[in-house]
Amino acid sequence: MLRMFNTVNGQVEQIKTLENGAWICLSDPTDVELATVSSQTGIDLADLRAPLDDEERSRVDSEDDYTMIIVDIPTVEQRDGRDHYETIPLAIIISAHTITTVCMQDTPVLHPFMEGTIRGFNTYMKTRFVLQILYRNATMYLRYLRIIDRSSDDLELKLQHSMQNREILQLLELSKTLVYFTTSLKSNEIVMEKLRVTEKLNSLTHIKQYSEDEDLLDDVITENKQAIEMANIYSGVLANMTDASASIVSNNLNNVMRIFTIISIVLSIPTLIFSMYGMNFQDGMFGMPFTNSRWGFFLVIFVSMVITGIVAWWLTKSRLFK
Repeated sequence: MLRMFNTVNGQVEQIKTLENGAWICLSDPTDVELATVSSQTGIDLADLRAPLDDEERSRVDSEDDYTMIIVDIPTVEQRDGRDHYETIPLAIIISAHTITTVCMQDTPVLHPFMEGTIRGFNTYMKTRFVLQILYRNATMYLRYLRIIDRSSDDLELKLQHSMQNREILQLLELSKTLVYFTTSLKSNEIVMEKLRVTEKLNSLTHIKQYSEDEDLLDDVITENKQAIEMANIYSGVLANMTDASASIVSNNLNNVMRIFTIISIVLSIPTLIFSMYGMNFQDGMFGMPFTNSRWGFFLVIFVSMVITGIVAWWLTKSRLFK
C-alpha cells in the first residue's frame, strides 16, 4: 500500500501527488509501488526492498542523496486465538525533499502520525519526525512488554493448579518473544547511539536540525534503555518460572512414584501369603497353619490384612518415603 501525507496548515493530510516535504508511507508494497517511489525519489530499489526481509539487521546507511535508517519494531498477530509478538524491520529513508518509510506490514507505530495525534509532528521536520518514530517505537515495546508481564502472571496462576503442556508451551513462547525483543532493542540502541552526535546526524542527512531534537534523542535512548531493562527483568522472571515449573513437575512425579511404590509393597504381602497357601502340602506336622481348621480361610485373610495394614502404616510414616 502506497500512501502520501503532508502537513497543511498544521494538519496532516493525505495527498495524491508527491510534494516537497511529503511523507511517503509504504506498507506491504507491491513491486509497482516500489518502482514508482524509486523513480520519483531517486532511492535505490534495493534499499526500498531491504526492510521487506524480516531478517534485515538494524543499521544506518548513508548515500549521496539520502540516508536510510533501519530499526526493528514490535508487531502482534493472532494465532490459535492468542496474540503472538514478533519484531520486523522498519526503514526510514530521508532525502532532501521527502521522507519515506517502508515496512512489510501496516504497523500501528505509524498510525498516530497518519491521524495527526502526535504533538509537534510536521512532515517537513524530518529529523524530528525520525526521532518521534523512534520514540513511538520504544513506547510500543514498553506497552507490549507490560502485556507480556500480565500474561506471565496469568500463566503463573494456571501453573499452580494445572501442569498441562499447554501452559508450559505458552511459557516457552513468551520466553522466546522476550529474546527477540531484547535482541531487537539492543540493535536499535546501536542505531540510536550513531544518531546521538548532532554533527554526525547533520552530515548524514544534510537537513536542518532543530533545537529540541537533541533532548528528544536523549528521551528516545532513555525509553529504549528502559525497554531493554524491562525485557531482561521479565526474561529472568520467566526463566525462574520455567525452572520452578520443571521442579514442580519433578516433585509431583516423585509423589506419584512414592504412592505407587507403597501400594506395590503393600500388595506384595497378601500375594506372598496366598501364594504359599496355594502350594500342595500334605497333612501333618509340616502342613500350613489353619489348613485343618473350619475357619482357616477367614483366619488367613484376617492375618494377611493385619500384616498388610501394619506394613502400610509403617511405610507411610517411614522417612524413606517422605
